Amino acid sequence: MTQLEAATVAAPSIEYHALAPMLIVFGAAVLGVLVEAFAPRTWRYRAHLVLAPGSLAAALAAVIALAGTHSVVAVGAVAIDNATLVLQGTILVVAVAAVGLMAERGIGPRLTRASREGPGTWSRAAAQASGATVIDAFTPQAAAVPGSSDEIAAARAGFATTEVFPLTLFAVGGMLLFPAANDLLTMFVALEVLSLPLYLLCGLARRRRLLSQEAALKYFLLGAFASAFFLYGMALLYGYAGTVRLAGIAAALGRDSGSKTLAVVGVAMLAVGLLFKIGAVPFQSWVPDVYQGAPTSVTGFMAAATKIAAVGAPLRVLQVAVPQLRADWRPILGAVAVATMVAGAVLAVTQTDVKRMLAYSSVAHAGFILTALVAANSDSVSSVLFYLTAYGISTIGAFAVVTLVRDRVGDEATALSAWAGLARRSPWLATMFALFLLSFAGIPLTSGFISKFAVFSAAASGNAAVLVIVGVICSAVAAYFYIRVIVAMFFTEPPESPPTVVTPPVTTVIIAVTAAATLVLGIVPQPLLDITHRAVQMVTG
Repeated sequence: MTQLEAATVAAPSIEYHALAPMLIVFGAAVLGVLVEAFAPRTWRYRAHLVLAPGSLAAALAAVIALAGTHSVVAVGAVAIDNATLVLQGTILVVAVAAVGLMAERGIGPRLTRASREGPGTWSRAAAQASGATVIDAFTPQAAAVPGSSDEIAAARAGFATTEVFPLTLFAVGGMLLFPAANDLLTMFVALEVLSLPLYLLCGLARRRRLLSQEAALKYFLLGAFASAFFLYGMALLYGYAGTVRLAGIAAALGRDSGSKTLAVVGVAMLAVGLLFKIGAVPFQSWVPDVYQGAPTSVTGFMAAATKIAAVGAPLRVLQVAVPQLRADWRPILGAVAVATMVAGAVLAVTQTDVKRMLAYSSVAHAGFILTALVAANSDSVSSVLFYLTAYGISTIGAFAVVTLVRDRVGDEATALSAWAGLARRSPWLATMFALFLLSFAGIPLTSGFISKFAVFSAAASGNAAVLVIVGVICSAVAAYFYIRVIVAMFFTEPPESPPTVVTPPVTTVIIAVTAAATLVLGIVPQPLLDITHRAVQMVTG
């Protein structure tokens, strides 16, 4: 290239204001890494408590400020429209609650001096000796062998795994970018950015360390496998269209009047990576094991925020890149939706562990969401956005409840038999959990009822009545195992050694707020419905 030619090449224009939510979160994540590297150990926890929630709140304010934006930015790599902003705002709300759950440290029936001074000086042995139930979810030293002398020494020294906060922020940043990606390469980068921190977070549970590490390894191996399919599908679509830009792929399909086999195969390979993150059949095998083995605060974060981002990406791909292939992908996606609803509902009935039950419930909800995607119309977009918002809020609240039921040694009591008679020991907690379960079941006056009505209406308007019938049947099956838990809590005698119910302040507030939101969205859903209806038109540039 000559000097004259070099002089005429314009520098790319980056619209930093439109990228502000993502830049704020990624910037805070980098600062969090610097805090881990250079701040004294006794200061790290307090620094992260300011940095993580503060950056998420600032990013949420930036999302609100961008309302009404409809453009392609970052040299065409990122699409900012109302659908993107609704998804990003929901992810940030859920992430704030998840960070609050992760921040709870060593609080129980009685607060010791060590626990008041913060995790830098907190000792599990001292807390237990004074009568406090330890609820710190994370191992004191991730690199130590489970049960080894190094791990015991780290616990006695009061070590805290504060790196969970920058890891969470990196994951949130990837989630914000994933549904906003306007080309497949950016989408793949976002997929890896959100996935890699989650692999690490899943292996950091304080108790049942081997189960936690097994969950992290399984998630990593299957996630890498799914990412390879995504990359291969992207290569096939590039070979077909000559571009990875979503609008470019749509234009190539519009021009082609011949065989589109290469594009169809590419979309199928791409779908493997996307459906894996959603937890749809036949890529759901990791969900129950990972949800059970990961720290419960991380499980709630994954079940809510990851699903929101993971559904947002295929929503954009199907609506923007491959609408001309509806006749090819709708029957396949419909079959996946049916299998996902049936498998999630049936397998949840057999579970005796609350976390595994909620995991299979998550699979069933993925199927309900897919029924709306099959409709491939404007109603499908608005209904999916409403469903993700309502489901994300209720899910983070449900997993917050799970963190508060503890056995005599401080471990989470997730066995269903341990929840028998919970209403006698803690009526408010049993009532809150019952509310979340009723919402998942789609009972009227909860957000879950409005959500299911919206996605089933979208599917019916999109000539997918069969999916609606299957969805209603599966909802009835799902109602059985939700009500079974409610019956156990309210109408069953408690066990001889009932678990303890702890009431840490932050988690208690999160449960109350999410429960209130679940009721409000069920009784007065119109404001959110109006917002989602304004988000049906996606950027196609």
